[in-house]
Amino acid sequence: MSSSSSAAETWDALTVDPALLTPMMQHYVELKRQYPQAILLYRLGDFYEMFFQDAYIVSRELELVLTGREGGAIGRIPMCGVPHHAFERYAAQLVAKGYALAVCEQMEPADQAKGLVRREVTRVITPGTVLEEELLKARQNNYLAAIVRLKDLRQPDSPWGLAYADISTGEFWVCQSAGAEKLEQELARLQPAEVLLPVEDGLGLNLVRPRDPQALLDLPGQYGYTLRPPEPFELSVARANLLQTYRLGSLEGLGCAGLPLAIRAAGGLLQYLEETQKNLIQEKGLHCLLQPPRTYQLTDYLMLDPQTRRNLELTQTIREGAFAGSLLWVLDQSRTAMGGRALRRWLLQPLRDPEPIQARQDTIQELLDHPSLRTRLGSLLDSLYDLERLANRVGSGTANPRELVALGSSLSKLPDLADLVADAQAPLLQSLQRVDPALSDLGRLIERTLLPSPPPLLTEGGLIQAGVDSELDRLRQQVEQDRQWIANLEKIERERTGIPTLKVGFNKAFGYYLSISRAKAHQVPDNYIRKQTLTNEERFITPELKEKEARILTAQTEINQREYELFLQLRLQAGSQAEPIRQVAQTIATIDALLGLAEVAVQQGYSRPKITRDRRLWIEQGRHPVVEKSLPSGLFVANSVRLGSPEGPDLMVLTGPNMSGKSTYLRQIGLIQILAQMGSFVPAERAELGLCDRIFTRIGAVDDLATGQSTFMVEMNETANILNHATEHSLVLLDEIGRGTATFDGLSIAWAVAEYLATQVRARTLFATHYHEMNQLETLLPNVANFQVVVKELEDRIIFLHQVQAGGADRSYGIEVGRMAGLPKPVIKRAKQVLELVEKHSRIGLGLRNQGRNQERAQGAKKNPPEQEQNPSTEQLPIFPDIG
Repeated sequence: MSSSSSAAETWDALTVDPALLTPMMQHYVELKRQYPQAILLYRLGDFYEMFFQDAYIVSRELELVLTGREGGAIGRIPMCGVPHHAFERYAAQLVAKGYALAVCEQMEPADQAKGLVRREVTRVITPGTVLEEELLKARQNNYLAAIVRLKDLRQPDSPWGLAYADISTGEFWVCQSAGAEKLEQELARLQPAEVLLPVEDGLGLNLVRPRDPQALLDLPGQYGYTLRPPEPFELSVARANLLQTYRLGSLEGLGCAGLPLAIRAAGGLLQYLEETQKNLIQEKGLHCLLQPPRTYQLTDYLMLDPQTRRNLELTQTIREGAFAGSLLWVLDQSRTAMGGRALRRWLLQPLRDPEPIQARQDTIQELLDHPSLRTRLGSLLDSLYDLERLANRVGSGTANPRELVALGSSLSKLPDLADLVADAQAPLLQSLQRVDPALSDLGRLIERTLLPSPPPLLTEGGLIQAGVDSELDRLRQQVEQDRQWIANLEKIERERTGIPTLKVGFNKAFGYYLSISRAKAHQVPDNYIRKQTLTNEERFITPELKEKEARILTAQTEINQREYELFLQLRLQAGSQAEPIRQVAQTIATIDALLGLAEVAVQQGYSRPKITRDRRLWIEQGRHPVVEKSLPSGLFVANSVRLGSPEGPDLMVLTGPNMSGKSTYLRQIGLIQILAQMGSFVPAERAELGLCDRIFTRIGAVDDLATGQSTFMVEMNETANILNHATEHSLVLLDEIGRGTATFDGLSIAWAVAEYLATQVRARTLFATHYHEMNQLETLLPNVANFQVVVKELEDRIIFLHQVQAGGADRSYGIEVGRMAGLPKPVIKRAKQVLELVEKHSRIGLGLRNQGRNQERAQGAKKNPPEQEQNPSTEQLPIFPDIG
């Protein structure tokens, strides 16, 4: 880079003296100061140009060439541009990197402008306000969230309000709760693309990804935060904004009247959309983008913390972060993108109300009972487009011709969908029987009006079918006649001039012309007017040809304008039905997701679980859905479990060697519980499951280098979270607690944790461990049972049977696993020698083994005096007071 360019890199459009700039660059700087935190894309002809620091940012992030432009007395300024027709591709990359974009459009043709072309910022695109299909993930919501905190979240039970919306689908939700942990869980579930946060020094469009936790008062640092001024989040302002937007007299009907923090968050979110989508809001109103907010409570759903979502690999794998290999990968056989989004939401937010669970199960059952219905319904859904997002595209007035054609095609199939489920018994299927006639009429109108394959642009014609508009038909007929005259002109002129090689041609620069080889140029008639001379030919025009050309061009301009007007009328008519379209889209998305779950149930042999109101966790021959699908058919070994019932324990101590399947067993129990509470069938021969309030997992751990925490510290933090928040209605899955420290410390911690869960919390718990001493808990506590994953031991090797059965293992076979991994033979031999010495001389756990006998002796001391203990180093360990 030249020295002048290096100097220019320090230029800031916000501080440059406008007097030194050309008029156009003065206007650029004026707009930039209105949107200081956004990259300003300034439309110049066929390009969006960026200047000053924005040019450096875009050239660096998109690896584009950095050029320059004379800016006036200031000299040459840096410039970078992207073609307008490729805007979506470049915008997607910038938005994905967390940048906000202010899009400045030309508001009038350059050849009609008097002086400087009028330009305005028509919208601001931020990660949370994306509408363009190219910038969105089809099967995942794109949420914009807003948070209001009453005080520092570091304080216990600090209240907060949350609002989140997806402006591509119209969803809008609010809730209010307390505690930083719960807010973190909701953000982890939503994975918002952008989070609005009111602060005293809010900067507007200031997207930040903080590394200093103090900067945002302990909010998670992985999200992009937009710091906002506090005024729009004040209660009176926010309430007035909600009432005005949705033309309401009260918030009682929305269910949030008594949730002031949720109201404030919702009002601030609406104000942000009014600023970033002002061109849409001015024409349509914000209510066309978002449905009225719906209120929910965290207690309505099964709570899954980020560790549980990660450990159970619900939407992506732990190692690669890949979709393939996740639970959603197994489940998602939905035919539409809206069905895929619905399924993803269900998986991340399972239910706790038996009635909606039962409704989903009833639908799946009916689809299973009627294979032909399943087949025909799937074929019909295959032909539907994403009605949820199409509804918002037409509602916001941004749908292009092809999107409107897709909408018409989908709406016209609604009567067929209703006929298909006419005899259905499940209420969710019956909801498709009632089709609003206005929607099917709209679909047919769109199909009659628009050509099946229109161009993507609105102003190039080719949109409207014949017979729709008489004026349009007249203009088309005139153009056709004139073009036919030109088509016949070549034959006529060849005969008249006697030049057999004469041709009629056309190009954008000269229009229509008559082409004659230079050898025949002397034969041209007197009325030919020479237009251009080339190496091998001469080009001519005639007055009649220019007249026809002018008529054609004028008529074509009128045709394009008329088609544009008719399209806008049709889009406006479709936009008036945006809300009914959203409602039917949500119903279809639900049915699509359930149809996919029914297909999975058929293919994988899932059964319908019985949902109970007690604490039972009964699973007969359960299977891990992902591992089962990844293996050849019939190879997965199924296992059962019974916990939490009068006949079963609350805590299972699970022992067995590495690689035997303990972690798989733990995970499959958690996944089956989640599947049941989202309304799905489950991979088991039979299941009876009480509703969980939370599922906790601690399966594997890694160092958290960002906060300086070791593997063991991460493990202890996660374990502490479980012990402090689990209830008797929770499901706890623990794997190898205490293994990250010294053996005595680890065993002590593991014992105390298991004991506390069994006696104080009484949560249904699966506790996998290599501390075989913990098998003694079964003799001490009535609600603890020992189980083991068995192996077949041969002379020179072991075979993993992956079967869980009653009883505790007394070996971990770690040396054998090491041999299988390829440890050198001398290492294996020496390890066996050391193991013999340790087992011979170690007294670890001896007191635990004797504890049961000591307790029995204490109870029957008068009748049967105990013998003197031969091991004076052991002592009785007290149990927690409520059962000791």
